[in-house]
Amino acid sequence: MIDWLRLAESLISSPWLYAVLAAVSFLDSFLPLIPSEPVVIVAGVYAATGQTDIVLVIAATTAGAFLGDLLPYSVGRLLGERVLKRLPPGSKRRAAHDWFARELDARGGFVLVTTRFIPVGRYLATLSTGLVRYPVGKYVLFVAFATASWSAYTALTGYLGGVVFQENTLLGIAVGVGLAFVVTGFIELVRYLRRRTVTAAVGD
Repeated sequence: MIDWLRLAESLISSPWLYAVLAAVSFLDSFLPLIPSEPVVIVAGVYAATGQTDIVLVIAATTAGAFLGDLLPYSVGRLLGERVLKRLPPGSKRRAAHDWFARELDARGGFVLVTTRFIPVGRYLATLSTGLVRYPVGKYVLFVAFATASWSAYTALTGYLGGVVFQENTLLGIAVGVGLAFVVTGFIELVRYLRRRTVTAAVGD
């Protein structure tokens, strides 16, 4: 298995770093075990010392993540008709499918943007979005915004850690990763509380 973090650190001063960032972000869109966040954070930390270009870090990461998110969506659309045929009207699975389609129609942007910050969540959301045949135009628009936001946040988290701890790169990386976990956890907490509120409202 490729050690993406070590590979990125070995190429910090090379233009090939941006190809690595694009590749790891692309793969992480549908392979949850690929650690894109730490790699992007490291690139952001080194941008604070001038060894990488923060704009190129964000651009490469955005491009890779955007293309990566198109893959599970495309697979979902190809399988959508077959899946629908196996969900007879009136069944619980068909009801769940129809509910998710309505949710996406009402708040697709919120779903796609927030799940982008959750490693496994981003894959499940993009695949499921394809399965219910969410409109391509809306999907591309929301995913473009989601991946750009995620890339900027992840890279700038590392950059901030690098600026604050310029004399201690390892501490800067640790702080960057820690901030990423905190924000991701906060997003997941908000989603959990929102689901509980909706469930309670339906129960009433």
